[in-house]
Amino acid sequence: MADVRLFDQQQREVRTSLTGYALLRDPMLNKGTAFTAEERETFALEGLLPTSIASMEGQLKRVRSNYDRYKNDLDRYVFLRSLQDRNETLFYAFVLRHLEEMAPIVYTPTVGDAVRKFSQIWRRARGLHLNAENIDRLETILKNYPGHESIRLIVATDSEGILGIGDQGLGGLGIPIGKLSLYVLGAGIHPSQCLPIVLDVGTNNRAHLNDPAYLGWRHERLPDDEYFGLMEKFVAALNRCLPGALLQWEDFSKQNAFTLLDTYRPQILSFNDDIQGTGAVTLGGTLAALKLIGAEMNQQRFVIHGAGAGGIGVARRLMAGLVRGGLTENEAKRRLYVLDSRGLILDDRSNLDDYKIPFAQPRAAIDSWTLHDPN
Repeated sequence: MADVRLFDQQQREVRTSLTGYALLRDPMLNKGTAFTAEERETFALEGLLPTSIASMEGQLKRVRSNYDRYKNDLDRYVFLRSLQDRNETLFYAFVLRHLEEMAPIVYTPTVGDAVRKFSQIWRRARGLHLNAENIDRLETILKNYPGHESIRLIVATDSEGILGIGDQGLGGLGIPIGKLSLYVLGAGIHPSQCLPIVLDVGTNNRAHLNDPAYLGWRHERLPDDEYFGLMEKFVAALNRCLPGALLQWEDFSKQNAFTLLDTYRPQILSFNDDIQGTGAVTLGGTLAALKLIGAEMNQQRFVIHGAGAGGIGVARRLMAGLVRGGLTENEAKRRLYVLDSRGLILDDRSNLDDYKIPFAQPRAAIDSWTLHDPN
């Protein structure tokens, strides 16, 4: 069938050959009870929908009424995700109208509970599930994904370093889904241009592996050689099939986060929100504060408490700010004091993680220091 004109709920013209139930099951095009009488005839929807034709305002009131029936946040999350799965436009219109109320349901903190219980609350496929058994067919998988030609933003996770709850296996897919929803709401990116991906490389979470309801790959996490081999295939396939798309690495373990970011930034447009996003926000806040008090960046010294992805990400951005302020790289590093669980990072410490080494202070730099209260 040739494409036929359809007006979405914001009165933008789109063209589709979908009709009947196929159209109603496409969340990007489905308007639910808002399809006009003419559209119902044109797209073979007569008899498939209730008689009444609802306006966007009427639909939003109905959604509000149904949402208010739920008494706990996880049930509200499931309701909103189900709405998103059947009608993207209505979902975003509703969340945007009540953004302050809905943001904690769509993402943090409710998403943490949703991730832990992902297999139990799973309703409908969204995004891609990649693992060691299908990674070699990724090009075919990408080409079979509906609307793959329009993908511009990918958020991918291996679910190992999810803030506060750690390794969640397949359930980590809830993080890219939620993060992309925020990008749509906050940046106006069209949802058809977004692709959430879980790199299901197994899990060491015994609770999930022992759970009969768990939907992920029932395997302990891949050893490093197989893990990084899978990542290499992943990036290569994205470069071939979706050139120019932005890849965001999300919630990887500390060491893998830095390794993947530093390895593949020269090969693919990518960034790590935990590292670079945290660092950029901190640098921006620092520069704004310095402007208010009339101080110069290159005159400051910084103490960073924590040396994970976020802490080292902050250190990297602050160092860049110091260099831009006129210092050499070595001078900038001497103004950054990073602490981890063992205290100040020093260059004579044994078994120092690779990503911490650039910020290790020389022992000689603190030889003259004394502690007023050693206890």
